[in-house]
Amino acid sequence: MPEFALTVDVDAPLEDVWKLLYDPTRFPEWFFGMQTVRTGDGAGDDFTYWLADYPDFPMPQRLRTDHADRRVTISCLVSFLEFSWQLEELPTERTRVALEVTIPEQEAHRLEDQRGYAERSMSRLAAVAEAQSTAGGSAPSR
Repeated sequence: MPEFALTVDVDAPLEDVWKLLYDPTRFPEWFFGMQTVRTGDGAGDDFTYWLADYPDFPMPQRLRTDHADRRVTISCLVSFLEFSWQLEELPTERTRVALEVTIPEQEAHRLEDQRGYAERSMSRLAAVAEAQSTAGGSAPSR
């Protein structure tokens, strides 16, 4: 199965980064190409997003979060791509974000495009978290 991994260090506390990752309604702020998100009725962790380039094509997703393990995983229910973020608290209120992406064989031709989208998303995630932290948006750790 094709896969790749990316890492970025963010100048923001772990909780600020976590808030951006676990809440699908925040994804359009940083997830490259994602224009609109609609969450379910609260009964599960499924959500649907629409890409800016394909506004008529809904992409249902499954979101799994594990706060204790500091992991957020998004699984596409259409193309079966999986994005898994792992957070690591660093000294002086910094956070390391590691992303692992797995792509099924039938989608292997999308590997380089997905890597480019993921790189842009990681940069945007860092920028939004850092701006949020600078603006005083940090919440106390749980």
